[in-house]
Amino acid sequence: MSTNAVVLARLLLAERPSLLRLAQRIVGNVSAAEDVTQSIWFRIQRIEDDPPILNKRAFLYKLAVNLASDRARTDQRYNALFEAGELPQQVADNQPSPEKALLDREHLGAMMTALDELPQRVRQVFIMRKFDEMPVNDIAERLGLSRSAVAKMMQRALLHCDARLHAAVE
Repeated sequence: MSTNAVVLARLLLAERPSLLRLAQRIVGNVSAAEDVTQSIWFRIQRIEDDPPILNKRAFLYKLAVNLASDRARTDQRYNALFEAGELPQQVADNQPSPEKALLDREHLGAMMTALDELPQRVRQVFIMRKFDEMPVNDIAERLGLSRSAVAKMMQRALLHCDARLHAAVE
């Protein structure tokens, strides 16, 4: 810890009641003033010896005024945002409606049935591409197929699944 930081920490302990009152006058409440005083402590821990601080008491009070003023401005902006009007009676919910959840489950069931109906190799290509997000080249190499064979199998799987989903909706 630097010499400046040590001296400022000792001075902060001695001047804390005065600094707390000063911060409270600026921010308007004891809790915020305590936060400002705590912020002073953290700030002085990072102070280096170069350049040396000649008037450490003045530096400490100036730091308190600056931090308290910053906190007061932040609180004013925050209050302006949340005092702009009444909260709406109905708040949007991120959860799907029960009807949507039921439809989604039905579509998932239809999709799983459609996948089960596919030939094993076509289903394997579809799962590797869509679920495992493997590139076509990797699928072709792993299964010993050409790229065009993988593309044809993907097309066959997609058409089959699409037909099953449309049949389930109707």
